[in-house]
Amino acid sequence: MQYIQLGQSGLRVSRYVFGTLTFAGTKGFEAIGSAAGADARRQVDMALDAGVNMIDTANLYSRGDSEIVVGEALAGRRDKMLIATKVGFPMGEGLNDRGSSRAHLTDQVEQSLQRLKTDHIDLYFIHLWDGLTPVEETVAAMTDLIGAGKVRYWGVSNYNAWHLTKTVMTARAMGAIAPVCQQIYYTAEGREAEYELLPAAQDLGVSSMIWSPLGQGVLTGKVRRDQAAPAGSRQSANWPEPWVMSQERLFDVVDALEAVAGEIGATISQVALAWLAGRPDVGPIVVGARTDAQLGENLAAADIALTEAQADRIEAAARPAPLYPFWHRAMHALARATPAEAAYLSRHRRTLGLD
Repeated sequence: MQYIQLGQSGLRVSRYVFGTLTFAGTKGFEAIGSAAGADARRQVDMALDAGVNMIDTANLYSRGDSEIVVGEALAGRRDKMLIATKVGFPMGEGLNDRGSSRAHLTDQVEQSLQRLKTDHIDLYFIHLWDGLTPVEETVAAMTDLIGAGKVRYWGVSNYNAWHLTKTVMTARAMGAIAPVCQQIYYTAEGREAEYELLPAAQDLGVSSMIWSPLGQGVLTGKVRRDQAAPAGSRQSANWPEPWVMSQERLFDVVDALEAVAGEIGATISQVALAWLAGRPDVGPIVVGARTDAQLGENLAAADIALTEAQADRIEAAARPAPLYPFWHRAMHALARATPAEAAYLSRHRRTLGLD
């Protein structure tokens, strides 16, 4: 297992992080998975055996029940796993039962600590941007939680690049503690993060942790041109995510993944994960699974490395269009590009027929 420095911090995190969206499966999350008790503990065993040192959850997942299962699965071995959880989605009917205000963060961190059966959270994410709460309030509240020992590091998730930049620069201007990580959606098909999110984070010294690297099941090979999603899967249960720009584009990506998988004797899922691990500016990757077999398959991707030619074939299948100002920068500014953006601008030049 490879280990990665998390942003501008001293924390080292495994390349693969164990995601627990599939834990509990209650309160509207039944289509995702239902691991609990001995099943959840066994999956934690598998992750630890593979060298994983962080587990990821959220208060949103099964409305707190995923955190409860995580706490139970880590009983007696809390020191073996870093815990990441999240806050920000509505957790009640009240006007203040959501967002990133001091009131909500202070209330929710205590509830998460209780459910997780721990005295601290290693990495606490703001789960989505709150445009009504001043950034200064959120930064100050997170800094105070770290000062109180309830949180060790903090991050953000599902932010725009300007949201991330504003948060980091506000923290620096305040002399407060800045986020060390963003958690974002990025797959071989869903490539929007390449425009600004990945380069911005790298330039700011913030790690980019990837959630749902298999597109919530659409990049496992089970969703194809000629077959419907398997019965019982989240895609067959009208789960709303992810948004797919084009079904044909998705199928082109699956075809490319399948071709490479056949060449190296791997699965489509493993190739999708290995491709992500080799992308510029990508940090830890959150992997989860409904079954032990799926988890073992995903964790085994840590041993797979693609050739440059194989990675390029997958990359070309869904390369983002060079929207303005990217076509202009690709045409005229590559020689003066920030290192974090150079690889992406060079791909735009290929699309424009300049290389």
